Amino acid sequence: MDEHYFLYPAQEVRLFVDRYKNKKAFYDRIYRVKYFIFSLPKNIFNSFRGRNFSLHLLAWVLTAVLVISGFDWYYFSSTRAYSFNNLFFPAIIVGGILPIIGPLLILLIGRLRRDKKIEMLAWVLGQAALVGYLISSSYKALTGRIPPPHTIVVDISNQFNFGFFKEGIFWGWPSSHTTVAFAMAFALITLYPKNKIVRFLSFVYALYIGIGVSFDIHWFSEFIAGAIIGAVIGIVVGKSFSQKT
Repeated sequence: MDEHYFLYPAQEVRLFVDRYKNKKAFYDRIYRVKYFIFSLPKNIFNSFRGRNFSLHLLAWVLTAVLVISGFDWYYFSSTRAYSFNNLFFPAIIVGGILPIIGPLLILLIGRLRRDKKIEMLAWVLGQAALVGYLISSSYKALTGRIPPPHTIVVDISNQFNFGFFKEGIFWGWPSSHTTVAFAMAFALITLYPKNKIVRFLSFVYALYIGIGVSFDIHWFSEFIAGAIIGAVIGIVVGKSFSQKT
């Protein structure tokens, strides 16, 4: 009897299994994309819900204290040294590019390795960054705070232009760099609460970005507010996705 007679059914089974796996992987990816999209409005809302809203108020109150007390201007006047700029200027570039490129690279790695956990991590970080951008940019559009000057002249740390789009969304309160960095960091910390290395590196990264921009393009109070709001966003997004992984 032809030996291929016995191999053919086995090959058919293998082909069926491969097709099933590919189809399942495809639907898993569709599910992750759908969850990213449909959970976005909910997680934006939850970032202001209940106790989280009180943390937004805390960011406002601390900002008022730092501005009225004159600490914002004192910090600005004391940190314009050349050495600080050299050490922390990369934070502006890294904090602007990594939230975009990072999730995309992680998603690509997950696809190549066919690892759905890595792919899900990319969607978590991507949504944390996106929510951070949306909320911080909305605040900026309404507060219109004047950014720090390039040279020390007169105290302008208390100048806000409240309204709508009076100073755009690229400058002002809170720091988007800081908000997004802390959102991504706390999303990771929420997903991996027992991993000390992830927690440490995530926090160091967020702190470096936040302090870095406070030495150049943002007031100290904008760093503090961004850290609080970003942490809230990261925890909300991290908890949302952790229930689906």
